[in-house]
Amino acid sequence: MTIPNISVNYFAVLAATAASMIIGALWYSPILFGNIWMRLSGKNKKDIDKSKQKGMEKSYLIAFFGSFVMVYVLAHFIAYVGADDIASGIQLGFWVWMGFIATVALGTVLWDGKPIKLYLINVFYQLVSLVVSGVILAVWK
Repeated sequence: MTIPNISVNYFAVLAATAASMIIGALWYSPILFGNIWMRLSGKNKKDIDKSKQKGMEKSYLIAFFGSFVMVYVLAHFIAYVGADDIASGIQLGFWVWMGFIATVALGTVLWDGKPIKLYLINVFYQLVSLVVSGVILAVWK
């Protein structure tokens, strides 16, 4: 089998990465699920403030890099299947999430003893991120 040679739209990848980071900032803020996430994670406001004082730039940079890699790989899947509209971007984002994120992250509940609600908050963020990224990548050629 030969893997097809594809071109990746790096502007679309950067836009989808930025969208993922923005979704994450909102998702884990007090506006949406931040307070619940802190409680379920065993963290409090002092822990978060302490992390902010230490400097979270490195953590955000690593998170950005991780999101970039995920979106870059998703761009390859988009190209491989020929997804070129909103519906196919949503569908591919969903299937990547179902096959790789929801299943692997289940270990946090099964083996790490984390609450199912924490799992749901985390994996549904990834679902929204992958679906939005899939749409951006599918329509921005």
